[in-house]
Amino acid sequence: MITLRKITLENRRAIFNLEVAEDQQRFVASNLSSVASCYVLTTNGGTPIPLAIYADEEPVGFVMITYGITGYEIPSIAHDSYCILRLMIDREHQNRGYGREAMTKILEFIRTFPAGPATYCWIQYEADNLPARKLYESFGFRENGEVCDNEPVTVLKL
Repeated sequence: MITLRKITLENRRAIFNLEVAEDQQRFVASNLSSVASCYVLTTNGGTPIPLAIYADEEPVGFVMITYGITGYEIPSIAHDSYCILRLMIDREHQNRGYGREAMTKILEFIRTFPAGPATYCWIQYEADNLPARKLYESFGFRENGEVCDNEPVTVLKL
């Protein structure tokens, strides 16, 4: 069973050591870099929410959710919206349905509005990352025609 958990002093190294497959590395920053970005966002008025993804008691992935600003170019719907800025499943744990199960848990979490009310959740992704596009579309995300940092923006009404 997939669960989302806080990153703690006890699990941080395990989360930092998770990596995507080599051919996916251009699509997502390292988890250590993402957690460092959370600090920078927090000190600049952002609301990042970094979470570990566990399969039972084993860390298998990472997600970074933001509310409002992301520190990057943002689409017009970003104000008071959630963004799934980073999502990864470790290379050793891929192709087991963990990404789909994690996305279900992530959206359930976002719909609790942990940082404030929102109408939308959005994701931007590399246009040639077809598995990511397929996953997002299967949850109802649709491209809204905007492009940020040369990446299409896909939006889900909460």
